[in-house]
Amino acid sequence: MDASTIQNLLTGFYNLSWQGLVMIAVGILLIYLAIAKEYEPLLLLPIGAGCLLANMPISMMLGTAEEPGMLQFLYDIGVGNELFPLLIFIGIGAMTDFGPLLENPKMVLLGAAGQFGIFLTLILALLLGFTRPEAASIGIIGAIDGPTSIYVSAQLAPHLLGPITVAAYSYMSLVPIIMPPVMRLLTTQKERSIRMPYSSREISQRTRIMFPIVVTIIVGILVPFALPLIGTLMLGNLMRESKVVERLSGAAQNELNNIVTLFLGLAIGSTMVGQNFIKPQTLFILVLGLLAFCLDTAAGVLFGKLMNLFSGGKFNPLIGAAGISAFPMAARVVQKEVSREDNTNFVLMHAMGANAAGQVASAMAGGVVLALMAGAI
Repeated sequence: MDASTIQNLLTGFYNLSWQGLVMIAVGILLIYLAIAKEYEPLLLLPIGAGCLLANMPISMMLGTAEEPGMLQFLYDIGVGNELFPLLIFIGIGAMTDFGPLLENPKMVLLGAAGQFGIFLTLILALLLGFTRPEAASIGIIGAIDGPTSIYVSAQLAPHLLGPITVAAYSYMSLVPIIMPPVMRLLTTQKERSIRMPYSSREISQRTRIMFPIVVTIIVGILVPFALPLIGTLMLGNLMRESKVVERLSGAAQNELNNIVTLFLGLAIGSTMVGQNFIKPQTLFILVLGLLAFCLDTAAGVLFGKLMNLFSGGKFNPLIGAAGISAFPMAARVVQKEVSREDNTNFVLMHAMGANAAGQVASAMAGGVVLALMAGAI
């Protein structure tokens, strides 16, 4: 073989970079966490695979500007125009039971409190030198809602989409690890042991059907920027509660959700190219995202303590921690913490109500952030 042939065969070795090698290791780590630890495997595994494929030297999976490869094509058709996050919201809506929230509407206050970290983190990001759109995109990590984070950051700061998405989904997978210390720090044993009776009120199918319709109309009028997120979420829920399109509801929960999740994970992983990802601002984003998560949890618990005060000591403040959007994981963590004090105390359905409220509130918060930043894009 002549020298040019050998050079062509060794092109991959010649184009290896230390940044690419680091990101290949990161991709392998994400795949390991998905398989060995089962941390959000449905997303971390395809994200890790996308990261691995995108950081191969001269990756044909990304292609070129003239001829985009598969990964770039997936990004363009599903993330660049926010299609994939909205399709996932349809599936989430079809899987979500808002019954516990409808039984106890005051839980919507906890959902709102659970978004507090978004706006404080936004301010901190501005102080660190990020632009307004970048700070807003970083703050939305505090929604603890992957699709919302993708939807907002894809519009405001697409160049930060990789680290923001990795932070959002990583912290979602670490809910059982991050939340409990904050919850215990802010409550006493007596507060964690408070028992709450369940409502025996039955929610009619008519009410369940009217809920997504009414929410869509109200949000569409009051917060138009949130309509794509809320509208798709409520469309999925309407299909679930109507009981007349069970095939569509089942497809949204299963086939559609699974396919879009795979494509979304690969597209997000493709943005984690070493030269763009390994920067000091990535570390700042990861730290600020963790801070936003902790602040959300703390705000929810503190608001729960306030509700406990007004209820005369009859409201368990830990339920406030379920006001984030990590559904239904946050509610399960709340029940687990309550059971640590008393394994006969069950507050899961109350926590599910707050958690469902957090799902709606996170989408609303995303719309509010987009509205606030409309002039800065």
